[in-house]
Amino acid sequence: MNLLFICSRNRLRSPIAEAVFSAYAHLNALSAGLNHDAEQTVTPELVRWVEVIFVMENKHRSMLRKRFRAHLKEQRVVCLEIPDIYDFMDPALIDLLKRKVGRYLGLRFD
Repeated sequence: MNLLFICSRNRLRSPIAEAVFSAYAHLNALSAGLNHDAEQTVTPELVRWVEVIFVMENKHRSMLRKRFRAHLKEQRVVCLEIPDIYDFMDPALIDLLKRKVGRYLGLRFD
């Protein structure tokens, strides 16, 4: 399954999600940001490649739909409602990502 994690600048939340979920053999995870200064920006090719897009905040979902409406077909867009308050590789953020994303993917983390 192809997954895309989106935040604003692709520096904290989405790259951490990519790292966490890339560890699973049946998942192909990438990350990108919606701001012009993002490390990796969202592209039409990325949007078309994925089956599920996880955005960190509602504003990301709105921006994604506005900019990439023509490329959003059957992809599911899920808002995780994770604010930009975490440090890089913060264990609390990793746990939160596992819990929230795991629910949508049917994964259990013990």
